[in-house]
This record gives sequence, structure tokens and C-alpha cells, in this order.
Amino acid sequence: MEGTAATVGIIGLGLMGGSAALRLRQSGNYKSIRGYDHNMDHALKAAELGIVDEVLSLEELIKNSDIILLAIPVDSAVSILPQILEAISPDQLVIDFGSTKEKIGDAVEDHIRRANYVACHPIAGTEHSGPTAAFGELFKDKVNIICDSQLSSKWALGMAEDMMETLGMRNKYMSRRDHDRHIAYVSHLSHISSFMLGKTVLEVEKDEKNIFDMAGSGFASTVRLAKSSPEMWAPIFSENSENIVDVLDAYIGNLQEMKQQIVEKNKTALKTVMQDVNRIRPVLDGETIKQED
Repeated sequence: MEGTAATVGIIGLGLMGGSAALRLRQSGNYKSIRGYDHNMDHALKAAELGIVDEVLSLEELIKNSDIILLAIPVDSAVSILPQILEAISPDQLVIDFGSTKEKIGDAVEDHIRRANYVACHPIAGTEHSGPTAAFGELFKDKVNIICDSQLSSKWALGMAEDMMETLGMRNKYMSRRDHDRHIAYVSHLSHISSFMLGKTVLEVEKDEKNIFDMAGSGFASTVRLAKSSPEMWAPIFSENSENIVDVLDAYIGNLQEMKQQIVEKNKTALKTVMQDVNRIRPVLDGETIKQED
């Protein structure tokens, strides 16, 4: 099936689904973009903003879409994906955008239509949510992780890769278990840290005006993620709880060590640990850390 002949049905018309819809429509590579959202206000707003060509019921969308894209909270995806695979024909493709992959992969690993499914995680997003937050450039120059690609058919994988490239991403590949372990460090921990920093400051600073008067750019950038959607992030933390707990144990250990250095006023130790962590600068610029002998 050529992309230009394919119809795309997007389930979930918030930031991720809405942004994908906008870019796919702009590309002209697909015949039409349909949408569904269980939140009727979101569905109507997506139609009003021209994010999708039309809004359908869930049943109509599944029946009448060549490619079905799931952009919903991960716990909902785990529940609905097996049902979708039950309903599709052999020539329909299903893709999900979930931030965790192990449980959803386990739920369909032995499904008769597993080859029609491609597990994707676009490493993209903002702290905003809903269809009004959607914009077509969200995925540009970002990485998309495809998990367990060997379980997808060659045809399904190729179609999914083409769609992700149309969105502006480059594809990388790994197992779902490796994905969930790594993403706990580089994404989930940063969100937890941001939420808890916000909680701590709000609990201590009862006068909110003082927070805004004294907050510098460092605080604002660190706590930015605390504005993220609880409806999306609570399921992520729950679905990836084992990996996140391991990461939190390591993080808390480092916090306790630094606390002790501060208690002891050990400037040498504090400077040493911060200088060591400064090595993250080239990593964030896309370079590789040189390992010392």
C-alpha cells in the first residue's frame, strides 16, 4: 500500500496525536486523516482547528482506516490494543506512541495479528496538553524508538518507518525491555524530579508571590515539566514502576551523599562531584563521553 493511498485514523487528539495529524495532513502523503477522542470537547476542538479531516466514532475509525495510530495514555493503550488487533483485517497497520513498551508488548506478543503492529515511541513532547497544544513541527529532528521490530511484518515496519520519517524523525531500534529501562533514566526521572521540586517549593513557600518574585531561569527550566499532564504521566509511572523504583533508589542515594557533603561543608567533595557531572555537557550536544583508562 502506497502512503498516498492510505487513510490514517488517530485515536487520541491531544498534543501527540494532534501534532501527528497536522504534520501528516501538511505532507500530502496520505489520502485522509481521521480522528477519535473519548473526550468529546477534544474531538470537536480538533475538528474546529482543522487538525483532522473528520471525526469518527471509535468503531468507524478502526473499520475505515488503513493505518491506526494510538496516541493515548499507556494504560489505556494496553487495554485497547488487543481489541483493535482483534477487529482489524490482515492489511491494516496499528502503531502506538506510548512512552512505555514492556506491558503493551507483553499484552499482544502472541496475538495472531501481532505482525500488523509496530511499537513506536517518539522522543518528543512539551509540558502542554490537548488539541490546542498541537503543532506540526513537534516531531521535527527528533528520535523515534521502534521496539521489537522483529515481531512486525516487513510491510508493517516499512509503512511505520515511512510515517515516522514523514513526521520528521529518525528511527532507532531496541527491545521493549531495554527501552523501558533506559527511558526511566532519561525521561521519567526528570519528570518525577520536576514534580517533586514543585511540590517541595509549594509546601514551603506558602506565599506564592514570593516564588514568582524570586524564581530565576534555573528554577523555571527545572520545574517546567511539573506542568505536564497528570492524566498522561500517572499511568507512565505506574506502568514502568519497577524500572523507575530502581532509578529512584540510585537518585536518592546520590542526593543523600550530596546532603552529607553539604552538612560537612565539604567544598572539595562538592566541587569534585559537580565537575564530574559537568561531563554531561558534550553528551547533550551529541558527543560521546571519553572513558578514562
